[in-house]
Amino acid sequence: MNDTTKMKIGILGTGHIGKPLTRKLAAAGHEVKVANSRGPETIDAETLATGARAVTAAEALQDVDVAIISIPLNRLPAIAPLVAQLPAETVVIDTSNYFPQRDGKVAAIEAGQVESLWVAEQLGRPIVKAWNSIIAESFVNNGQPAGVPGRIALPVAADRESDRKVGMALVEATGFDAFDSGTLAESWRHQPGSPAYCTDLSRSELPAALAGAERDRLTKRRDLAFAVFSERCDLSKEVPPADFVIRVHRMLFM
Repeated sequence: MNDTTKMKIGILGTGHIGKPLTRKLAAAGHEVKVANSRGPETIDAETLATGARAVTAAEALQDVDVAIISIPLNRLPAIAPLVAQLPAETVVIDTSNYFPQRDGKVAAIEAGQVESLWVAEQLGRPIVKAWNSIIAESFVNNGQPAGVPGRIALPVAADRESDRKVGMALVEATGFDAFDSGTLAESWRHQPGSPAYCTDLSRSELPAALAGAERDRLTKRRDLAFAVFSERCDLSKEVPPADFVIRVHRMLFM
């Protein structure tokens, strides 16, 4: 797939990241289909305002160049049969992060397996890890045209270089600098708890943040941040203000 100017894209999930992804990628000229777990009739007009079509989950993954999975990590095994039907050349992008407080404990990840490698195992195919390292409010409001000074940069990881290039092109289309963060084995460097995770860094700042990540400290830092946010609000019903989240992450992770 060499032409990334217009692609057929299927998105599973209309949550905090899936909804703005749908809007942004359709606005960028891509042919976008989107599905959630409740049915196409439940997808609101705002999600579809830039031209995406609401479909069933099965339809979302039919005849697409790219499948983007934007659902909680604990629900990924349930959609694996749908993903298994995709042609080998279809690029699969995952936006998820692991939070045991929400997902329940996953033994392999708790034992140290890189989150994206676990996801790839569940889905049974190569994936791209992208858009996992930005909070929803920043994703919705802080995208900028290419070349704007201080534009937020987002890491993109994949084992297949061709997949990574597609992921990077789509990240750029959503208003952010795409940064090649290498293979999935190294994608722990932008998991929750790392300096690159939801800290809104620019292209000049991101490389040092990725290089400075300390793998054995990710879990403790992630859980500290979760405790701070839980004390502030009921995370099952609301999210803390974006500026507060970024300040806490920068203080704890960097």
